[in-house]
Amino acid sequence: MGKEQEFDLYIEAGKTEKQYFKDLWRYRELFFFLSWRDILVRYKQTVIGILWAVLRPLLTMVVFTFVFGNVAKLPSEGGAPYPILVYVAMLPWQFFASALQESSNSLISNANMVSKIYFPRLVIPTSSVIVSFIDFLISFIILVFLMIAYGFAPSIKIIALPIFTLIAFFASMGCGLWLSALNVKYRDFRYIVPFIVQFGLYISPVGFSSGIIPDKWRLLYSLNPMVGVIDGFRWSIIGNTQVYMPGFVLSLIVVAAVFITGLLFFRKTEKVFADII
Repeated sequence: MGKEQEFDLYIEAGKTEKQYFKDLWRYRELFFFLSWRDILVRYKQTVIGILWAVLRPLLTMVVFTFVFGNVAKLPSEGGAPYPILVYVAMLPWQFFASALQESSNSLISNANMVSKIYFPRLVIPTSSVIVSFIDFLISFIILVFLMIAYGFAPSIKIIALPIFTLIAFFASMGCGLWLSALNVKYRDFRYIVPFIVQFGLYISPVGFSSGIIPDKWRLLYSLNPMVGVIDGFRWSIIGNTQVYMPGFVLSLIVVAAVFITGLLFFRKTEKVFADII
């Protein structure tokens, strides 16, 4: 028999913390698996399947167009038909709202994984946001057909759309990290999230243009991070719209603050997830 090979085992305190973001890359297959699993679960054995991602923003657009455009007679913006004005805003809002709901419950839904095996917990809420982004892409296809139906062509500014999409992603991630971590510690947050989403829909400029907000309130109104995102989407797709730059910069600062603090809070509380989930 050959001589047995000897190995030295070194245990270094805090090594997991130091290699956390390297582990995110090492566990990338788990990230794709969770995303794909959630997509299958969402649409498997549903009557209308993937069309549900289309019907939600489409039906909301119809209601908002009737209420704000026909009943309240609020003005459109940039010469765009009112349905397009609303639907363009519905795209980032639906992405944000869906990501918020899915990521806030993601850790609880994967409690067995969290409590039994090690992997960077950041993988779970991130995969939930990616699933919501798939819905966003599907809904965007409907916008193309809607613009064709109304004979409305996008402006050259549409090349800036990926930038605003990225801002929407970071806003969704930041809020999702906060709520997913809080939901583990305080289960009452699962009842609060639907209220936040519903309330946020009405205080965001989805059914109307943010230009109707009085000038003295616009900066305060821009503390809502989705205001800058929605205005950016309308500016890049419709073209002939105005972006209130002080408010847009403020929205960017809020998005950055929410994402950074959300990441820090998530990392801080991540250590006790397995103990309390």
